[in-house]
Amino acid sequence: MIKQLITKNIKDYLTTNPNCVLLDVRTQEEWDHVGKPDGDKIGLKTYFLEIKRDSIFNFVNEFKNLNINRDKEILVICKSGERSQISAELLSKENYKSLNISDGFEGSTEGVGWIKNQLPTK
Repeated sequence: MIKQLITKNIKDYLTTNPNCVLLDVRTQEEWDHVGKPDGDKIGLKTYFLEIKRDSIFNFVNEFKNLNINRDKEILVICKSGERSQISAELLSKENYKSLNISDGFEGSTEGVGWIKNQLPTK
């Protein structure tokens, strides 16, 4: 089972779990038109890798090309927590420690999201 984290708790989570990275799995269009999280400003190295419905199997291979150490916990984010849940499950099956940001970048029923929690963006 994938652990869930809402954006309002990210900063607190990082104080006790500093060995994390952020993986944004939204699309290039979303990054260009809605914005990108700037996790680096809160000590969270940030990676961007689209997960596409028609090439889910390529996602894991492309992720491995990022060369993220397996000792890192991967906080996965998308728009509202659905694609990030799928991504976190795929990474977990490959023995990566992964966690889903359940309210995503723009918010969901789980919470208001990265933007409205005034976490850094670029």
